[in-house]
Amino acid sequence: MTPPPNPGPAPEPTVATSPEPAAVPGPDPAGAPLPGPAVGTLRLDQHVCFSLQSASRAFNGLYRVLLKDLGLTYPQYLVMLALWEHGTLPVRKLGEHLRLDSGTLSPLLKRLEAAGLVHRERSARDERSVEVRPTEEGLALRERALGLPRRIATATGFGLDEIQDLKARLDRLTTALDAAAANEA
Repeated sequence: MTPPPNPGPAPEPTVATSPEPAAVPGPDPAGAPLPGPAVGTLRLDQHVCFSLQSASRAFNGLYRVLLKDLGLTYPQYLVMLALWEHGTLPVRKLGEHLRLDSGTLSPLLKRLEAAGLVHRERSARDERSVEVRPTEEGLALRERALGLPRRIATATGFGLDEIQDLKARLDRLTTALDAAAANEA
């Protein structure tokens, strides 16, 4: 009689562990994942900044369609909103309202002036300052823009309370991030 085959060493006992997270897709065009486990905080879909950017791009896309009839781009619309609200403003102050630097704002103002919607002139009080004001045509455009906020609000699918709450939260977020950036500088 032949002895039974030696089964070898006893298998290691298994320990229950949580499953490995999925690997993070890498830049490899073949789609090969990067080595190592995915870290939840480094997932694109977990970043609030990306959600905000995506929402901003969606807003810009809708505004692009809605502003076509007014002949404005979204940044130009923002300039006009500030001027409709405040009237004549120094370029520096307009930039503060819009959170734009002069390198970005100057070409916008040049195009709006060429379209006959704003007028720029040196301040009589301070020759170093340039003031911007809406022209009569720019003021008339305001009447045509009055329905835009309602159309945008409707497109969000949010109620007025939700929109106001979201705006308040975003304003708080902006303030907190500005303070954090100033502290890091």
